[in-house]
Amino acid sequence: MQTTCKGKTRSDAKPFRWLIVLFRTSVDDIVKLRLITAIKTPYLPDGRFDLEAYDSLMHMQISNGAEGVIVGGTTGEGHLMSWDEHIMLIAHTVNCFGGTIKVIGNTGSNSTREAIRATEQGFAVGMHAALHINPYYGKTSMEGLLSHFESVLSMGPAIIYNVPSRTGQDIPPDVINALARRENMAGIKECMGNDRIAQYTNKGVVVWSGNDDECHDAKWECGASGVISVTSNLVPGLMHQLMFEGKNEALKKKLLPLMKWLFCEPNPIALNTALSQLGVIRPVFRLPYVPLPLTRRLEFVNIVRDIGREHFVGEKVVQVLDDEDFILIGRY
Repeated sequence: MQTTCKGKTRSDAKPFRWLIVLFRTSVDDIVKLRLITAIKTPYLPDGRFDLEAYDSLMHMQISNGAEGVIVGGTTGEGHLMSWDEHIMLIAHTVNCFGGTIKVIGNTGSNSTREAIRATEQGFAVGMHAALHINPYYGKTSMEGLLSHFESVLSMGPAIIYNVPSRTGQDIPPDVINALARRENMAGIKECMGNDRIAQYTNKGVVVWSGNDDECHDAKWECGASGVISVTSNLVPGLMHQLMFEGKNEALKKKLLPLMKWLFCEPNPIALNTALSQLGVIRPVFRLPYVPLPLTRRLEFVNIVRDIGREHFVGEKVVQVLDDEDFILIGRY
């Protein structure tokens, strides 16, 4: 009997129409989430998805207390996927793990038409909620932002993602406060800092920190629900501790060097390098991403030693890796 994902056979796999009913969720279920991992998408040497490695990463997230995952986000390199790949990965995640963790599909786009289509497909295969970016590069007006988001909010629970460093445009509080009144608006992933987060939480708007290095204070001092995290790909147990067990300045200080290292180059370059060094994914990069240089790889080995290898995903000894160990794929 052929296995489709770890612990599940074809006879166990449910038709997607059944999944839509089983995993249908409410906004209230989403706003309760404290630790959401922006999950990495690993690759085979030919550039296709490595679903065996992906499933292993998912199991490590679930066993260490992550409550949700963003599938195909920036960290998961959704922008390097075709829409067919994107929806397939959402469907795979729902089918294999949707009963134990919330699956939030990044179905946003700078094209409203594409965002509508992808979000329809994402909910059709059973995702619990959608993540939506504001239109980037071809930026629009404030009225355009409202119209764009309102076009997709009617379909199901959604988290709006504000990351001006990538989109080139801040989503201002007036827009978010207007959207907060919409039935399916779960909240916002906010990267503009804790002062902005406090503005929202003081008005009852649900917020997840989009900055790992600020998420402790966002949660325990500014009222954020939690974090949508890159770092939790590597140390999910410690990030769970940071979000669930109250103020912990010592743990925050311990994790800051890792968090800073992860963003020494645009995400997900460092994360891809780290997971390769830990031996939990193959060292395969879809271009234009390339691994960090040797000096940075050596820094990561020291960071793992300082925090403790036992806190990181996987069981292999952390390696430095040589330049020739990495595979860079332009056509996939």
